[in-house]
Amino acid sequence: MQFDFTGKRVAVCGGSKGIGRAIALGFAAAGARVSICARGRDALEATKAELGAGAHAATCDLANKAQVEGYVAAAAAALGGLDVLVNNASGFGMGEDEAAWAAGLDVDVMATVRATLVATPFLEQSQGSIVNITSISGYRASARSSAYAAVKALLVNYTASQALILAPKRIRVNAVAPGSIEFPGGFWAEIRQNAPATYQATRDGIPFGRMGLPEEIADTVLFLASPAARWVTGQTLIVDGGQLLTS
Repeated sequence: MQFDFTGKRVAVCGGSKGIGRAIALGFAAAGARVSICARGRDALEATKAELGAGAHAATCDLANKAQVEGYVAAAAAALGGLDVLVNNASGFGMGEDEAAWAAGLDVDVMATVRATLVATPFLEQSQGSIVNITSISGYRASARSSAYAAVKALLVNYTASQALILAPKRIRVNAVAPGSIEFPGGFWAEIRQNAPATYQATRDGIPFGRMGLPEEIADTVLFLASPAARWVTGQTLIVDGGQLLTS
């Protein structure tokens, strides 16, 4: 399906690499004006250049309340409003010590909450939508990354609650739960190099026999933000090639 977002304004929190980059590029290719934020300036500027004329980018520590709120307001000002907000960033809080919990709660959860609150008045004007990125980790217990799994489960619930809260404003809220997604410089690319047995076991456990691609997540995000999903809200779509079915 080809999506047309001509004239639409999209902000992607955590949009410089991997899944976030693919989402931003997907919207731009469909005609949208796109704003992205991330901490690392080099990757941010590289992706902004790929997005083409009219793109907006800003460095932002998504664990910082003031910076998140400032970014969303700046994105809306630069684009002339907002039609879509994508909350993609993750602190990747692995383990169960306080640092792991803080990373997940500050970035995965509170950045999503804060960006949503600031974006809501703009999205109400456009009757737009929000798409949150969670993970299939939120659907199962994890001995290796309990904090990460818990905050991703929280996002599934938060997505449903916000859909209920924002429906009177005609704002749809949905989420995508990716499985194992591989891209250069990402988590699974690192595991493939440093722990090949773990990589192979994970890949073998996916019914389609391969890791997912960032573009496959981006396509789902575009669907959820498009008029094709105009009667869909409060849902989390699992996009994992059947990985969760075998866990």
